[in-house]
Amino acid sequence: MLSRVADSIYWLNRYIERAENIARFIDVNLNLMLDLPAGVVQQWHPLVAVTGDMESFSDRYKEANSENVIQFLTFDETYPHSIFSCLKIARENARSIREVISSEMWEEVNSFYLMLKEGSTSTSLSTLPTFFSHVKMASHRFAGVMDATMSHNEGWHFGQMGRLLERADKTARILDVKYFLLLPSAEWVGTPLDRIQWISLLKSASAYEMYRKCQHHITPSCVAEFLILDRKFPRSIYFCLWQAEQCLHEITQTPTGSWCNRAERALGKLGSQLGYLTIDDIIESGLHEFLDQMQNSINQVGNEIYTSFIALGDSYCALPNQSSNNIQFQSSSSTQTTYS
Repeated sequence: MLSRVADSIYWLNRYIERAENIARFIDVNLNLMLDLPAGVVQQWHPLVAVTGDMESFSDRYKEANSENVIQFLTFDETYPHSIFSCLKIARENARSIREVISSEMWEEVNSFYLMLKEGSTSTSLSTLPTFFSHVKMASHRFAGVMDATMSHNEGWHFGQMGRLLERADKTARILDVKYFLLLPSAEWVGTPLDRIQWISLLKSASAYEMYRKCQHHITPSCVAEFLILDRKFPRSIYFCLWQAEQCLHEITQTPTGSWCNRAERALGKLGSQLGYLTIDDIIESGLHEFLDQMQNSINQVGNEIYTSFIALGDSYCALPNQSSNNIQFQSSSSTQTTYS
């Protein structure tokens, strides 16, 4: 497999997952606008602050109000991590590997992009919830089509790994927004407003029903435990990292519990760390600090994947005398330039 192909399918899936998660991210505030009591000021500044792109936002917009933040995170073509920009880059990655992906996958990506392009001129504040619902469903359709129409080979595992790492990162970010930024004051902790926000957070991660099946009460520690450590919910951080590690072992054909490159080592260490943590350990060390460290660790895993498989440095360890399942990377220029 060309390293360019592995890189493109990895980022194709990361960008589509990123677009979906940004839609979920904004949906938290849109839901809160309907549920907040009168007199409580809706905050939009934290949604930009948590992306780390406050400087870029300030260069383009004067005030962090609903209209500007939604435009910046959704339709701004000059912002590389807006939903529209993510789909534009994803579409270009898909175009560059059309000989590898199925025609159904290409049609889904293209339809997704055209829907966003049309929405950028026709969407109003009242139709935004429906629009973001369509974004999330389009991402689900792409994942389903990819799973059903593409051979589950090395390329498929690279795509899965990109989607899972992006999902883990965004779950950490959306939880961090609620815990560290959205609550106006410590005095609100334990109030009906606090509970409304935790419910909105669970719904934004499509986790509310599954959480209710295993927990009867909405408490911050239980919600955090579910989204971080649950071993069966597909959007929990632990589940995503565990599945990504399995994909990486399928690519390299190394046995589970061992490693032959820095990417496997970094992902294995991170998964092992989560596997032996409890929510009490996390809260004792500080939930915000833990989530911030988790985001940095996930970014480091992404950098190690690039170094091990795309940049083709000395860190990649190919297994000798493997069967035809062995993946052999060949150096090739890549259209992908963004790694964050």
